[in-house]
Amino acid sequence: MTPKTDEFPLLALRAGASAHAEVVKSSLKRAMDFSGALVGLLVLMPVMLAVAVLIRFDSPGPIFFRQLRRGYRGRLFWVVKFRTMRVGAEAQLKDLEDKNEAGGNVLFKIKNDPRVTPLGRFLRKSSLDELPQLINILRGEMSIVGPRPLQLRDSDLLLAEDPEGYRHRLQVMPGLTGPWQAGGRSDVGSDRMVEMDVEYANNWTILGDIAIILRTIVVVLKGRGAC
Repeated sequence: MTPKTDEFPLLALRAGASAHAEVVKSSLKRAMDFSGALVGLLVLMPVMLAVAVLIRFDSPGPIFFRQLRRGYRGRLFWVVKFRTMRVGAEAQLKDLEDKNEAGGNVLFKIKNDPRVTPLGRFLRKSSLDELPQLINILRGEMSIVGPRPLQLRDSDLLLAEDPEGYRHRLQVMPGLTGPWQAGGRSDVGSDRMVEMDVEYANNWTILGDIAIILRTIVVVLKGRGAC
């Protein structure tokens, strides 16, 4: 059964910001997203093909992993990633809940998750598993920068614990990277993640997005917060 899509109206514009300025800024962001994702796919295609071949030889199962996530205004979409876990990993989640190391109830993270394949650990540390989401960006389901789209488990928990934070996160397009990733990924607890995402949603700028992209590159190269 497909989970119900929750549609939320956009929150009011920030004080002093005109509707026209917001539309122009959002249009520019979309243009940057589309062009950036298109160029990224063309440039990184050899890398993605190599990763696909390695996954095929690393463990049995599909190359790609699809999962329903909540995006802009609560709309459901299928996020696409390179598979980093063994087949059937989602069914084992309930058995591992007591081992959650995320520093809060919303996120689920285990640094030595037994479901992750040997190659999957490298893909996660290098964030190469996220590259197929460039397709989500081209389709208009994601942005290059924005709050990460949460798993339905995490999304439902956040709605129950912090409805205001939940709605703030959904007023902007989810991102391939965002303030949480730039701030250290899993080294940052779920409460602080929500605070960072709400602040981003209320105050994002194009220059701020560029800064987050650059900081994310540094975090990934250092291997900080990878699970």
